[in-house]
Amino acid sequence: MKERKSIMKEKTVAILTVDSIPDRKYDFIGCVMASCCLSKSIIQDVSSNIRNWTIGGELRQYKAMIDESVILVMDRIADEAARRGADMVIGFRLSTTSVSTGAAEIIGYGTAIRFLPG
Repeated sequence: MKERKSIMKEKTVAILTVDSIPDRKYDFIGCVMASCCLSKSIIQDVSSNIRNWTIGGELRQYKAMIDESVILVMDRIADEAARRGADMVIGFRLSTTSVSTGAAEIIGYGTAIRFLPG
């Protein structure tokens, strides 16, 4: 379970990949989504390509870029869910695309829910 503290309402909104919460009653608020597109500088891109062509292995600069993007997307989704009065986001999914050389877009989406009393 990934939890993020909402910046807007200081409310913790859990973000889960499960599609339902057994034994709990809740209302669906709706879909929440966010995206982030980051790129590396030309120098970092060239050095990563040289490493890829010559040595191989993990491209740490790109990994850091993707990790940062995922965190930003999850923060934005948690903020949007909190703004809409949600207690949790379920069915969370991530998708990645390559927008151009050295740039990647991360898209995250899920369903915001509010627990019912009882």
